[in-house]
Amino acid sequence: MKYTEFKKSMGMEFTVFSLADIRQADPTFYRRRLNEWQEKGYLRKVIKGYYIFSDLAQDEKVLFEIANRIYAPSYVSFEMALAYYNLIPESVYGITSASTRKTMGFKTTIGEFSYRTLQPKLYFGFEYFPSHGRFYKIASPEKALLDYLYLNSSLNDAESFKALRVNREELARSVDRGKMDSYLSAYGQKSLKKRVSAFWEYIEHA
Repeated sequence: MKYTEFKKSMGMEFTVFSLADIRQADPTFYRRRLNEWQEKGYLRKVIKGYYIFSDLAQDEKVLFEIANRIYAPSYVSFEMALAYYNLIPESVYGITSASTRKTMGFKTTIGEFSYRTLQPKLYFGFEYFPSHGRFYKIASPEKALLDYLYLNSSLNDAESFKALRVNREELARSVDRGKMDSYLSAYGQKSLKKRVSAFWEYIEHA
């Protein structure tokens, strides 16, 4: 397969692609070509086994797509999702995601990707958003907030909640407390329920 044919084939279907994706399209593909095309500057390796085209226009949506794909199953959550919904200031370093796999982090040439482990029963509450003809998965505002509180048990009083610098107006506009309470029941953790209650009390009275 010539590079022009390869780019047309992969570029139409994938933002980030693996050797398995390539061989599904062309079972006879010679792996060494990936090295050759990297040396020529046509491709960039994201992590082992995953590549993007060097001229790929990168924006937040594209990075979210890549985050979903290179360590699946996963969805963007925690600080990144909270910042995405303007619930906290946009000073997040790297793309933070939830996954049912073990906690993992990748420092790459296009950014830093980190993944925190959630139990399979908690792998829900994410939404699909369009991105350049494809889509990415990101936690709903309610699920992002719960995921963050769940894995940050030190957030348990007014002082720690204040440090989050939550945008109260956006919180009132975008977070459905009824929906959040229904999600909360799935965690089955009394301590989390107590901290969530303390969080809302802080929001209402601070």
